[in-house]
Amino acid sequence: MSSVMKGVIVLRLFAFLVISLAAWYLGYFAAVNVPQNAISIEALQEIGKKPVLRAPAPKRQKCDHWSPCSPGSFAYRILSGGGKERKAKICFEDEQLITEWNDDTESGINVAIVNYKTGKLKSTNFFEMWGKDQSNEMMNFIRNAPEGSLILMATHDDGSTRLKDDAKNLIEELGSKEIKNIKFRSSWVFIAAKGFKLPDNIQKEKINHSDQTKNRYKGWPAEIQIEGCIPRNLI
Repeated sequence: MSSVMKGVIVLRLFAFLVISLAAWYLGYFAAVNVPQNAISIEALQEIGKKPVLRAPAPKRQKCDHWSPCSPGSFAYRILSGGGKERKAKICFEDEQLITEWNDDTESGINVAIVNYKTGKLKSTNFFEMWGKDQSNEMMNFIRNAPEGSLILMATHDDGSTRLKDDAKNLIEELGSKEIKNIKFRSSWVFIAAKGFKLPDNIQKEKINHSDQTKNRYKGWPAEIQIEGCIPRNLI
């Protein structure tokens, strides 16, 4: 073997020795200085994975609308009662005016009066139409609402048995098309404006009559709701 070949072999062995020592030193340094839980098999596997894109959670809208009302409008949602336990709910601009937890929510017809200019609640009340005759009290409550008010109404249980014709006429004058069709335990919701007119293209009223073959809650029909956006520039 020539001296040149011997020199090449020696250089290769020296290079291998240097690389081996360097690899050992790096391994030792990592073992001493890097926390044991810093790198795991799972973490190494994640390196090669593509990032998973997740859609952001949908933003909650006022009164639980699916889509938002414009900044120049009020949001409302009116839900009738259902059965004995599910009481009426009235929401306006994300404020729960009448809820199932309120003491002011009871059997009969629930009414909320809102100042249209400010969007703020003026007053709420409920009027018994089964065990008591509060038809006249409801008429006075509505008549005392000032011009420029929104009147939101929803039944819970029975709102018809003691509802007098004079009260029906008053509600009809506000724009109701169903109040004279209300029956025992009908689910009914309604929104009206006093002293001005609501747009024709918004939900104003809905009714659902008791039907023993279709009722969700035995003697009671399913609850119903209306919702929408009311422009702020009507008056």
